[in-house]
Amino acid sequence: MSRAPSFAGVILAAGESSRMGSDKALLPWPPQGSGNLATNDTFLSAAIRSLALATDFTLIVAGKNESVVAPIAYAQGASVVINPDPSRGQFSSLQVGLHEVLNRGRDAAVITLVDRPPVASATVQLLRDAFESASQEIWAVVPEFSGKHGHPYLVGRELIEAFLQASPTGSAREIEHRYQDHIRYVAVDDPFVALNINTPEDYAALARG
Repeated sequence: MSRAPSFAGVILAAGESSRMGSDKALLPWPPQGSGNLATNDTFLSAAIRSLALATDFTLIVAGKNESVVAPIAYAQGASVVINPDPSRGQFSSLQVGLHEVLNRGRDAAVITLVDRPPVASATVQLLRDAFESASQEIWAVVPEFSGKHGHPYLVGRELIEAFLQASPTGSAREIEHRYQDHIRYVAVDDPFVALNINTPEDYAALARG
C-alpha cells in the first residue's frame, strides 16, 4: 500500500569546514570554470532549491556560522535552527534538525549535507516516489551511484525516532546498519549523490568537470 508522508528538508551545515579553509555553504555553485557562467548561487542556496519541490519546507542546521548561513537560507525561503554544540559531531546536528521536523508536525525528512554538490530536483523526486510506493516495512530510501551510497536520503518516522534515541556522539551510518532490513537502496543516474567536497583540491576538480 502506498503512503503519503509529509516531508521536510534538512541540510546539515554546522561544520567548521576546517579542511576547506572557508565555509562550504558559501562555495559558488556551479564552480567557476569549464565554461560555467558566474552566478550568485552557493552550495547552500542550490541545495535548498534542489529539495524545494519534494518538501514542505527546508531547515538549515547551523552552528557558529549562523550569521553567514542565515541570510542565504532566508533568501531561499528556508529556516535556520542552531546546534548549540557542533563539536559533538555531525550526528548531533542531524538530531537537532529532526527534533525540529517533528516539532513542526512532519513525519518524514529529506536529509543532505551542505558539502555535497546539489543533486538534481528530479533525483530527489525519484527518491520520494520510491519511498511513497514502498511498503510500511521500509523506513528509509538511500540513493546509490556506482555502488556508493549517498545523499540526500529519505527517512520516515520510525528511523527518525531511532536517530533521536541514539547518543549524540553516534552516527547515522551505525543506525543504518542496525536497521538494514528496513532500508531500500535506489540506483540513480546522478554522480553528485556520492561526491564529497572537503578540500580546495576537491572543489577545483569539480570545477574542471
